[in-house]
Amino acid sequence: MSAQINLEASAALPLRPELRLPQFEGAPPDPAYVPTILIVDDIDLNRRLLRGILKVMPYRILEAKRPSAAFSVLDMEKVDLIVVDMVLPEMSGMEFCHIVKSDRRTQLIPILMLTSIQGIENEVAGLESGADDFLLKPLRPALVRTRLSTMLRHKALVDSLEEAETILFALAQSVEHRDRYTGMHCERLATYSIALAHALGLPKHEQLALFRGGYLHDIGKISIPDSILFKRGLLTEEEWEVMRQHTTRGEDICRPMKTLAPVLPIIRSHHERWDGSGYPDGLAGEDIPLLARVMQVADIYDALTTARPYKPAFSHDRAVAIMLEESRRGWRDPELVPLFAEVVARQQEAQDEEGNLQHSLEAMRRELAQ
Repeated sequence: MSAQINLEASAALPLRPELRLPQFEGAPPDPAYVPTILIVDDIDLNRRLLRGILKVMPYRILEAKRPSAAFSVLDMEKVDLIVVDMVLPEMSGMEFCHIVKSDRRTQLIPILMLTSIQGIENEVAGLESGADDFLLKPLRPALVRTRLSTMLRHKALVDSLEEAETILFALAQSVEHRDRYTGMHCERLATYSIALAHALGLPKHEQLALFRGGYLHDIGKISIPDSILFKRGLLTEEEWEVMRQHTTRGEDICRPMKTLAPVLPIIRSHHERWDGSGYPDGLAGEDIPLLARVMQVADIYDALTTARPYKPAFSHDRAVAIMLEESRRGWRDPELVPLFAEVVARQQEAQDEEGNLQHSLEAMRRELAQ
């Protein structure tokens, strides 16, 4: 038995609810962690007042007089909550909120907006700009502390969910690293599938689903025994039945993460065939989710152009010829395959000019993070 993760004893069993990712509602916060609050206000007296209100709380306080200074702090520090005044130099508090919430690196940081300007229209405008809560001056200390405590509890929950998602991605990559023949497989799938998504004009949220799907599409293989996953010869019918379950098991593993909902159709359906002869559901034609079809084309191309124990790495032209033949047989989307061939050819030319795959992947991450 492999010394690495091996669920051979339970491979034939469906995932039990108690084995799935826990839900984090009610999870106690880490008592050793000190939340960091950033106060953005150009008036010294206002910042001193807030520090005084919060001095009885176990918070680490950072300050910025201007939005530009605040952005520098956010680049260097892990901030759990921002308190910002509506009136600032350089830009308004509402413009500041909009920028923070438009950046994927900071969009989950809760923001409490403060103002002395009365009027419901200001509160509405502040909340519409991205602020999570709104308080009018003069401030009541007990109310400020309660609001901040509540917002930080929600932030701790979000952080827990993000950590769970990070663990899932690490688990998915451990599947890849079990096989020395598939190094960088996930990275290549992300690159290929997003290049095709660009050509199809798919929106950014679907490109992000494909990026994640490149890493998570085979996560269910963590439950497949090594004796089946790495078997040199042909699989028996019973072994194929176990192997096919990796799609539904992967879906079960990722389903508790609501942020991964767009990725679930990719995980479940990337082995369906255009003529309905695939698995697990026997879907055909456009009933197969588009993102799953995109991932499938990228996955097949990578398998063909990568050396495996049973075959050498095929050239681009030979791989495309095989895929086009499979399209004629009715296995693959007849429109996606020729488009993919053109996209990959252009992409390879661009990589030859710009550098290696890792360069392309980093550029892709930066674009999806905007």
